[in-house]
Amino acid sequence: MNQFFYHFFSRLGLSETYAVLSSKTVLLIIIILVSFLSNWVTKKILLSVISKIVHKTVNKWDDILLERGIFSRLSHIVPVLVLYFSSPLIFQNSETIAPILQRFILASLIVVFLRVISSFISAINAIYSLYNISKTRPIKGYLQIVRVIVSILGMALVITTILNKSALGLISGIGALSAVLMLIFKDSILGLVAAVQLSGNDMIHIGDWISVPDYGADGDVIDIKLQTVTIQNFDKTLVNVPIYSLISSSFKNWRGMSDSGGRRIKRHLNIDMNSVKFCSDEMVARFKKIERLGSFISEKEKEISEDNRGKNIDTTLPINGRRMTNLGVFRAYIALYLQDHSKISNNMTFLVRQLQPSDKGIPLEIYVFSIDQNWNHYESIQADIFDHLLACISFFDLAVYQTPSSLDFRTSFKSS
Repeated sequence: MNQFFYHFFSRLGLSETYAVLSSKTVLLIIIILVSFLSNWVTKKILLSVISKIVHKTVNKWDDILLERGIFSRLSHIVPVLVLYFSSPLIFQNSETIAPILQRFILASLIVVFLRVISSFISAINAIYSLYNISKTRPIKGYLQIVRVIVSILGMALVITTILNKSALGLISGIGALSAVLMLIFKDSILGLVAAVQLSGNDMIHIGDWISVPDYGADGDVIDIKLQTVTIQNFDKTLVNVPIYSLISSSFKNWRGMSDSGGRRIKRHLNIDMNSVKFCSDEMVARFKKIERLGSFISEKEKEISEDNRGKNIDTTLPINGRRMTNLGVFRAYIALYLQDHSKISNNMTFLVRQLQPSDKGIPLEIYVFSIDQNWNHYESIQADIFDHLLACISFFDLAVYQTPSSLDFRTSFKSS
């Protein structure tokens, strides 16, 4: 074909140099147009047919392959092949230009294949995420490692193809520069080690609620990459935490709470020590009228009476022998109240206990688990419990310790 255009321009009266140049130019334009036409035909016809077939199937994996652009990138192979096989037609008399041009075209073909492989790796992760196992065993980090390895090998092939050198020689040179590469890719290497440890030890999943105080992160894991873990805080801000920091330092994973079926309530009331006293007969009679305490008071009263009688205790003084206190009765009331609560688990740790007294009174701590883990519901349950306890504490002649405020001082001054 090159000779055809050469003779055509020669007959038009052009000199040999201009005839050769014109024929090569026309032939180059034709080849470029053919390559563009082949690309257009591939995309418009072949891809449209593939799209129709994919949308008719019930499988989701083929839709993902189409969405990730694998077929679209494969269509770029056709125009590259057209250029590769037609380039000798332009430079058929040249022993240097044609091979060099073919090497560059072949390098671009490798780049096209690299892009296809990259899209295929993304598609694998998307297909894998359709299964429940992806929540506990994410593979995104491993796929990113594969992508990095493929990219390095692919770029090595591109360079050796252009330079017409052996790939083994280039890889050997890379091995000699391994120390420099380790310094450059330090974060990637550390991320690789951390990703393997996190996944192998089942330390973190997508969807886990984790807390990393050093990075101001407290929320749900939404993405795990080779170098970073993306956490969405509860205020909807996003924090990218280096994945290696989760291994080198500590973080809190709340998955154990989610798997247990309960969420801990650990809060206390500070009781004014001056309000603690023995129960009088009038107080005991009053406590018996409380529905939850009636049977408890009767049994406790019988137990204490028998114990004191068996030891010949002089009960004329309240300090002698055993006697109920208003604080002890209040603790029993809290336990019975929580046992009857429909949102509190009786199968997990259940404590109503006193802590070490301090200058702020006696801490009376509730340590139980809510069976509703929803944050909003959990806070409401916790608030309802303490609303009730604060409202009923005066029935037991107890007072909550509270640091005096300016209003307390003004009221005191006015009364005096």
